[in-house]
Formats: sequence, C-alpha cells, structure tokens
Amino acid sequence: MPDFDFDAVVVGAGAVGLACGYALSERGLTVAVLEQDVAIGQGVSSRNSEVIHGGLYYEQGSLKARLCVAGRRALYRFLDAHHVAYDRCGKLVVATEPEDVGALEGILAHAIANGVDGIAPMTRAEALALEPDLRCEAALHSPQSGVFDSHGYMLALEGEIEAAGGAVVLSTPFEAATPLDGGGFSVRAGGAEPTALTCRYLVTAPGLSAQGVAAQIEGFPQGQIPEVHFGKGIYFRLKGKAPFARLIYPPPIHGALGTHYRRDLGGQAVFGPDLHYVDAPDYTVDPNAAGDFYRYIRKFWPGLPDGALAPDYAGIRPKLHGPDEPQPDFRIDGPETHGIDGLVALFGIESPGLTSSLAIGDEAAARLGL
Repeated sequence: MPDFDFDAVVVGAGAVGLACGYALSERGLTVAVLEQDVAIGQGVSSRNSEVIHGGLYYEQGSLKARLCVAGRRALYRFLDAHHVAYDRCGKLVVATEPEDVGALEGILAHAIANGVDGIAPMTRAEALALEPDLRCEAALHSPQSGVFDSHGYMLALEGEIEAAGGAVVLSTPFEAATPLDGGGFSVRAGGAEPTALTCRYLVTAPGLSAQGVAAQIEGFPQGQIPEVHFGKGIYFRLKGKAPFARLIYPPPIHGALGTHYRRDLGGQAVFGPDLHYVDAPDYTVDPNAAGDFYRYIRKFWPGLPDGALAPDYAGIRPKLHGPDEPQPDFRIDGPETHGIDGLVALFGIESPGLTSSLAIGDEAAARLGL
C-alpha cells in the first residue's frame, strides 16, 4: 500500500462526520476531518432539538430503525464515559383526540418491531399521573428518550480523534477529490491556506452540502446523487416555568415528527420545530408564526398563557423528499452503490441522525470493509 498523508479523510465536522472520524480512529486509522466553518458543529448539528430518540417511528429493517436503536445505546455509554451532560427524562407521544389513538397503535407496533427498550402504552389517567397539566386521550411512554449536550458530545468526539493521532481542521472547505491509481484519493481543500492531501479512505458527511461535495468527486455517478430539499423548522422558547419534565410529542406529521416540547438541560421549555420547505438555507424566525404555535401547543397543553412564547432559533434539515413525497431512509452509499473503492457518501442524514451518529460511524466503517 502506498504512503498516504492520512489513512482517512472525513468531510464535515458535525456530529455525524465526527462520529465517522471517531469510528475510523477506533479501528487504528489516522483521520483528518475537514470542516469549512470556523468551529465544529455549526450546521445541522447546532440547530436541532438535542433529543435522544428511542427509535419508535421507523420502518422495521430500515437504516433509521436499526441505527437509531443501536446509536442510542452507544450514545448513552459514550456520554457516561466522557462525562457529557444528559437527561434521560423519557418521552410521551400523546393522542390529543380520539381519532389519534389509532396512530399510537401503529407507532407502538413499529417500536416493538424495532426492539425499542421499555416502550409501553398508557391510558389517559396514567399519562396525567406523570404530567398533570397534559391534555391527552392516550399516550405511549418511551423511557429511554432524553435530551443531551450535543456540543459537549462533539467536543468529546473531536478529542478522541486527536488523541488517536488525527486532526480536525477548521476553515478548510473540501473542493475536490480524485481517485488515485492503485487506490486512495487526492483531496483538494481550500481556505486561507489551500492544500492537497492523500488518503486511503474518504467519507463525506457534510450535511446540507452532501450533494455538492459528491458532485466534486471525480467519477462519482451524477445519477446517484439524490436531489436535496431544505426543510426549515423554527423554535419558540417559553417565558416562564417549564410545564412538563418529559418530552411531549404529538403523532408524527407527514415528513417529520411534528412540533414537540422539550425541557432543555438549563430547565427552559422549548417548542418546535415546525416544517416548511425553502429554496435555500434561511435561519430567520418569523415572530408571526407564534399564532400557529399557540394553536398547536394548546392541543396538548391548554394552559399555555397568552404572550408566553418568544422566537428562538431555526434549523434546516437536509431532506431527500419534497412536501408531498414519502420520507425515505438514510443514504449511506458505499462502493457497491457508486463504484468507487474506498468511498462512503452520506445523504439525507436528518433526524434521527444525531441519536444514530455513533452507529452511522460504525456503518460507514463497515461499508469500507473495516
């Protein structure tokens, strides 16, 4: 095998890219993670709910189902080992109307099929015993769901990569990659000090930029690059005491999990995200959207006071489907898909990507035969 600057290059230093770098370093490889921004986790990873998902919703046998359950178990172990804060508070998925109860039965069946730990149906009385201010007809209780410090998690991943002899290189955008004769890649990176480096393996996990990065890899079949859709979601924060200790979720909406409630690690209540498709990433929050939030939230919390919501932040999800299309699975494309040895390209890694990230890293390594 020829000498390479690094055994592997990972594009993107969000949670998933760092988890891929960690998985490769755990297998004895030297890894360089290239990040175009000035800090890690500034894209999708910094603008989400920081929820640890149980794995309730996803089709049996899908990557989302398998990697969410495996990733959640691995994530709690990692957080404990690295002293990263979390709250395994549990989640209630609530039916606020009689006609929603059937949806809970379908979610329960998916959860049991996916091997979700501890999932259990609850009557209205049982749910209200846990959360007296809740309005619901029935609920599902997921005791393994929670919230965590996602940035602390990413810092721990970065530290593990560097401790293993790798590097996380900031302000260094990926520009192109060319497969080398005999295997491996020449990778060109930009920034203030443009450089070229060689590696045996290449993993692309740049979130919103996944399609653009793949298009700059020589020989990557353009027909294998899926169309990207930008799903924008905004959040509102509650001015006042958090009403619930647990996560509160309605049944999923088409293409997303719906506007939900969480109490963050600081004890504040946050609601969101909603879902609107946009042509390009846009992180503005329209205060006028509060009216829809009040109406939606009062379905499960009638006691929400007028004037209690304040605009907070927005996130963009890299969706592989449009507004009227079915939600597809994660895309983790190895050589068997695109025909380029040593390359794994990730597309459409949205929820539950954060929860699944450690398992996604292991999956990427497996697709490389490692």
